[in-house]
Amino acid sequence: MYVKKNPMDYAGCPVRIAIDILSSSWNAWLLSEINKGVVRPCDLQRSISVAPRRVLTKQLGELEKMGILEKKVYPGLPLKVEYYLTEAGEGLIQILDQLEAWGGKYQDDFVNKTAGI
Repeated sequence: MYVKKNPMDYAGCPVRIAIDILSSSWNAWLLSEINKGVVRPCDLQRSISVAPRRVLTKQLGELEKMGILEKKVYPGLPLKVEYYLTEAGEGLIQILDQLEAWGGKYQDDFVNKTAGI
């Protein structure tokens, strides 16, 4: 099992927690899709088809471990798994909404300025 050599110390900078969660591979998109009601792994894979299935599965597990998501496993065959936002996850949705509003406000400026790069 991989263990980080220099684990992040969040005691001095709480904003870093949100930045680390939202900047990890596909996490913001996963949270957004789950918030929309896409809760089954196969449906998440379809809606985020550009991401490798293995990576999405890993990210879902990490978000669950952090307490951002809750996983519900239904008994029976075929196995049915669904993910839901916890209170902490719902708090991140508010941040994503603010980021979307900010990006929408300045989107044209950034598109125009980066078109020639």
